[in-house]
Amino acid sequence: MTRSLVVAPQWIGDAVMSQPLLAALHARGEVLTVAALPWVAPVYRAMPEVADVIALPFAHGRLDWHARRALAREWRGRFDAAYVLPNSIKAALVPWLARIPRRVGYHGEGRWLLLNRRLPNVPGRPPMVAFYRALADADGARRAPPAAHDAHDAHDAHDAHAPRAEDAGLRPRLALPPDAIARAAATCGVEPGRYWVFAPGAEYGAAKRWPVAHYAALARRLHARDGAPVVLLGSAKEAALCDEIAALAPGACRVTAGRTSLDDAMALVAGARGMVSNDSGLMHVAAAFGVPQAAVFGSTSPEHTPPLSPRARVVWLKGELGLDCMPCFERECRYGHTRCLADVTPARVEAALDDALGVG
Repeated sequence: MTRSLVVAPQWIGDAVMSQPLLAALHARGEVLTVAALPWVAPVYRAMPEVADVIALPFAHGRLDWHARRALAREWRGRFDAAYVLPNSIKAALVPWLARIPRRVGYHGEGRWLLLNRRLPNVPGRPPMVAFYRALADADGARRAPPAAHDAHDAHDAHDAHAPRAEDAGLRPRLALPPDAIARAAATCGVEPGRYWVFAPGAEYGAAKRWPVAHYAALARRLHARDGAPVVLLGSAKEAALCDEIAALAPGACRVTAGRTSLDDAMALVAGARGMVSNDSGLMHVAAAFGVPQAAVFGSTSPEHTPPLSPRARVVWLKGELGLDCMPCFERECRYGHTRCLADVTPARVEAALDDALGVG
């Protein structure tokens, strides 16, 4: 029995996209403990392959040298292998200090000493699921690191089509018990399967956010169908954004942004009739639960981080709009118009959602 430690990435979406790697490790008999920052730990608790989750005590962006040394002492002799998913030196430091015999990861920031099983860095923006999954075969080199897509060579037409997944084994999957979903829904005053979810925020920046007025118009359209409410999810930073949407769609929305934990937000996604979001962490959560969804892309590319689910539909108008700046991957629109998102109409997203639901 191999006792393996997985050092998790810091973002929710990346955490979801690491699940196929953990599934591969679990399938070959490795017992997995995941070390994750507190805000992504709930994602790993929804992975049946994970035996234990350790919430790391480190502050974001800080070395926390003394805390890392203390944790390394606790881990010494506990693990046979470590898979370090982030590319930073800090992420590889504790497994090295803990003297874990086999330490696997990408070369990253020059980690020659810290890792003894390394894959070469991949230039550009690789498909993230394959990027992580390649670490399972770092010893035998049975699977080469994924090639990066050139963002400007990405496919033009993604409107209302399911993202491609050449290998079904590369589709992330999460699971929650029905009682957890029922509890979260009851707390929000909704019934499983009888509400919609919107995730209108994007931690990365405003250039990834579909306009507030469009979300509100779609909320009104969906609510008018049969009275099913729209639950607005997000962090405390996105509460004002959600409040603005709710004010423009009177009676249609229930704002939970900043009022629920990530565990509850994930359960609300899992129990939803369908979901609409930007390219965000919760988009990947919905895909991993197999929830019908419409994902709006603009400044980013679905070639890099698509929602990998047969029930997902991506709306990305690169070909139609003819904007040479798409995708720019910037936090703010350099031209100030964000046409890549503003020109995506609510009717278009509603049609994509209906297609995901099998309506029509």
